[in-house]
Amino acid sequence: MNKNTEIELEYLNAIAFAKSHYENFPVLSFLLPKRFYKHVAIIYKFARTADDIADEGKFSNEQRIENLDNYEEAFNNSLKGKFANNFWMALSNTINNQNLSKDNFSNLLIAFRQDITKTRYFTQDELLNYCINSANTIGRIILELYGIRDLSAFKFSDKICTALQITNFLQDISIDFEKGRVYLPIAEMNEFSVDENIFYLKKINSNFQKLMKKQVIQVSKYFEDGKNLLPYLPFSLKLQIKWTINGGEEILKKIVNQNYDVLIKRPKISKFELLKLLF
Repeated sequence: MNKNTEIELEYLNAIAFAKSHYENFPVLSFLLPKRFYKHVAIIYKFARTADDIADEGKFSNEQRIENLDNYEEAFNNSLKGKFANNFWMALSNTINNQNLSKDNFSNLLIAFRQDITKTRYFTQDELLNYCINSANTIGRIILELYGIRDLSAFKFSDKICTALQITNFLQDISIDFEKGRVYLPIAEMNEFSVDENIFYLKKINSNFQKLMKKQVIQVSKYFEDGKNLLPYLPFSLKLQIKWTINGGEEILKKIVNQNYDVLIKRPKISKFELLKLLF
């Protein structure tokens, strides 16, 4: 089997991988041009796998760090043409052929390592700084894939990706707490006299509702600012991003409609609701 065949088979594996995982938005939607399917899939597999190393399974933090270090070493080696397996060969092919910034991939690994070592955020600014290396880099990779490298477009993309990231944090408060993490800024929890006991009890009160209302308002503003990205985008990507924004805003609406009680019920979008949001 020659090198090109091995790479194409790995792309097929990545596409199957992407289709098998749930996200708040479709990773490989029909709005994505077919020529980008394999590249988006291999990028998604890179990020999802690193996220799982930091998050999934019953490992100590030391083991997670070691596993992530090994993953990063394999990534760095792939940039030098040394491939541990066909996955790294396919990812390297995408990065080189699509002229993608390698720093964005490295920054993602910084964020996943931070997930292991930092479990509390004192201020909103600390949380926003985390988003710079996590969600925002994904948005920039996608823009680069489409050949968009305008600094203003990057700035508006960052707003959307930050909004999506924090929406996911609000959606997953109970899940993250079970993993030992709290992404609600401590300063804002203190502002509304909310402490971590509420996550143990899983019983909301008016203070928690006020705290969550503030979070939803802040994130909604990020989504609104991020919509300034749309004029920079080609038609198919514009529809995809609008659909993705709609999905994020729908999660926020669900949080509001269940009186901010995300401790008992995790707001989630069904496939039918996703189609409704598209139309």
